[in-house]
Amino acid sequence: MERIRGGPAAAARDPQLFEEFYRCHVDAVTRFVARRVADPHTAADLTAEIFLAVLDSAHTYRPGLGSETAWLYGIARNVVSSERRRIARETLRDQRISGRRLLDADDIARLEDKLDAESPGRRALAALDRLPEGERALLELITVDQLTLPEAASALGIRQVTARVRLHRARKHLRAEDDFAADPTPESTPKPSPTYVSEATGGEA
Repeated sequence: MERIRGGPAAAARDPQLFEEFYRCHVDAVTRFVARRVADPHTAADLTAEIFLAVLDSAHTYRPGLGSETAWLYGIARNVVSSERRRIARETLRDQRISGRRLLDADDIARLEDKLDAESPGRRALAALDRLPEGERALLELITVDQLTLPEAASALGIRQVTARVRLHRARKHLRAEDDFAADPTPESTPKPSPTYVSEATGGEA
C-alpha cells in the first residue's frame, strides 16, 4: 500500500497530506467497519470518527511496530468498541440519531455494496463470540482482517509472545467446540462448528 511522506504524524499537521492519507486508507478502514456493522449510516459515522481519532493519535505511530494499516485497525477497533458500549447503554441513542450525517442515494448504495461484500466477515466474527475478549480480538484481526500475528499484536498493543499464547488458547477453545459439535452428549445441543476459523489460522499452534 502506498504511504504518504512523513506518515500519520505529518498528515496530522498538514491538511493536504491528511487528505492523501485519507484517500490512501479510507477503503481499508471502511471495509474494517463494514465487517462489524450492518447499517450504512453507522458505517459512515464510524469511518469519519476513526479518521478524526487519527488526528489525536498520529504521534503514537511507530513504523517499526507494524504497518499503517495495522495501526489504523487498532484505532478503528477502539472506535467500534466505544460505539458498541454506547449502544449497549442506550443512553446516547437519541443524541446520535439527531447528529447523524445525511447520506445521499449514491453514498448509501456504495456503503450497502461494501456491507454486502463484508457479510461473510460479520458471520465469521459472530462465530468467535464465545471466545474470551482478548483471544477473540486477536483472532478476528488475523482471520477476518488478514493481519499478520506481529501486526495484530501491534494493533492490540500487546507483545508478540502474548499474542502467540492467546492464539494458541483460541485455537484450543475452537477445537474443543469442534469436538463438542461433532460428538454431543444426548443432553447437549450441538453448536455451530467454527472449523473454518481454525483452518484459517493454521490448525495447530
